[in-house]
Amino acid sequence: MFFARLIVKLQKSTYPMDLFHRLKNEPGPLGQHAETSEGYFIFPQLTGELGSRMTFKGKECVVWSVNNYLGLGNHPEVRKADAEAAAKWGLAYPMGSRMMTGDTALHHQLEAKLAAMVGKEQAFVVNFGYQGIMSAIDCMLTRRDVVVYDSESHACIVDAVRMHLGKRFAYQHNDIDSLRKHLENATSIVEKTGGGILVVTEGVFGMRGDQGKLREIVALKEQYDFRLLIDDAHGFGTLGKTGAGAAEEQGVMEEIDIYFSTFAKSMAGIGAFLAADADIMRFLKYNMRSQIFAKSLPMPFVEGMLKRLEMMTNDSSFKEKLWTIVNALQSGLKERGFDIGNTNSCVTPVYMHGDVEEAKALVYDLRENHRIFCSIVVYPVIPKGMILLRLIPTASHTLEDVQLTLEAFSAVAEKLKAGAYKKQVEIE
Repeated sequence: MFFARLIVKLQKSTYPMDLFHRLKNEPGPLGQHAETSEGYFIFPQLTGELGSRMTFKGKECVVWSVNNYLGLGNHPEVRKADAEAAAKWGLAYPMGSRMMTGDTALHHQLEAKLAAMVGKEQAFVVNFGYQGIMSAIDCMLTRRDVVVYDSESHACIVDAVRMHLGKRFAYQHNDIDSLRKHLENATSIVEKTGGGILVVTEGVFGMRGDQGKLREIVALKEQYDFRLLIDDAHGFGTLGKTGAGAAEEQGVMEEIDIYFSTFAKSMAGIGAFLAADADIMRFLKYNMRSQIFAKSLPMPFVEGMLKRLEMMTNDSSFKEKLWTIVNALQSGLKERGFDIGNTNSCVTPVYMHGDVEEAKALVYDLRENHRIFCSIVVYPVIPKGMILLRLIPTASHTLEDVQLTLEAFSAVAEKLKAGAYKKQVEIE
C-alpha cells in the first residue's frame, strides 16, 4: 500500500507537465545555441543595399548567402515597378482570399505566363512557397494513397508528408534503386487500398546543389504507376535553355506531372506557383486550404512578379552573367583542392572537416578578417566532424568578388588544417 501511494505521489509530481516548462527547458537543436550564437551565426543582420557587397557588424563583406540568383532584387527596373505598384494599389488590395473576393485579372495574367514558361496547361499562384507546397501535397493525398519522397527533401516537403495519414516512404538521396524498392512496396499497398502513388523530389537540392535525377525517375513510369511532383525552387530561372528549370535542363518537362517553384529565389520576391494539367489545377484551386482560407497575394507583389518574369524571359544576359560567376567560383574552388561535392547547379557547397567550435571560429575569421559572409551548416544538419559552407552565386557578383573569396578560403583552410581554430581567433 505504501509503494502504491508513493507511485501515485510521484506521478502527480511529474504529470501533467506545464507546456511552457518544456518550451523553456528544451529549446531544440538550434535554440540551444541562442545565447552564444544569436545575432552572429544565427539570425545575423545584413544591412545596406541588396547586392554582392553588404554590411555586417559595421564591416562591408562579400555576401554569398542571398538567394538573389539573377540579381533582380535590387535592379532599378524592378524597384521602379515595385514602387509604382505599391503607390497604385497599396499593400492591402485585393482583400480576402482568391476564392472569395481576392481574385484579379493580373493574378490570372501572371499564372498564364508562368504556365507557358514551364510548358503546362495552367498555373496557380500561391502566397508562400513553404505553405504552398505543404498545402498542395496535403490536399492531394488521402489515407489510401502512398507518398514516396527523397530523404534530403526540403523541410516544407518533410512537413507535408508528416501530415499524410497514409503510408510514406523516404528513399535514399538520389538513389534510384532505393526509389524502385519503395515503389514496389507502395504498389503492393495501393493494390489493396485502391489509392495512388505520389513521388516527390527536388529539381535542385538546396544544400548539396545536385539536381534531382528526374530523367531516371521519369523512366520508372514504364514499370510503376505513379505521379511526379518536383520542387524546383533553385532550378527555376537558373537552369534550362529558357530558364524553365531542372526538368527543362534534363529534357523531361513534359513528364513532370506537377511543377512547383517559389518566387523567393530567381525572382527575388514573395509567393510561389504550381503548374500542371488544367483539371489537376482546378482541383488544387478548390481544395488547397492554405489558399481558400488565406488572403490573396497583394497586387504589388503580383505586378512585381510580372515585371521580373518579363525580364527573365526577354533578357538572357541575367542567366549568362550568373553562370559566368558560378563557373569561375566552382572551377576556382576545385583547382584549389576544395571538395564541392556533386553540385551541378548554382548552389556551391564547400565541405571541410572540423568540430562545431572550429566551424564557428573559421566563419568568424572569414567574416571579421577576410570580409567574406557565407552560410555555415554543422551537426545535426550534417554528420559530426563535418563543416559545410554554402555559397550562393548571383548575377550581381563580380569576378573580383570570386577572387577575393578564393583567396580567403585558401587562407582559412590552411589554418583549419593547422589546428589554428581550436583557439580563439583574433581580429586582424
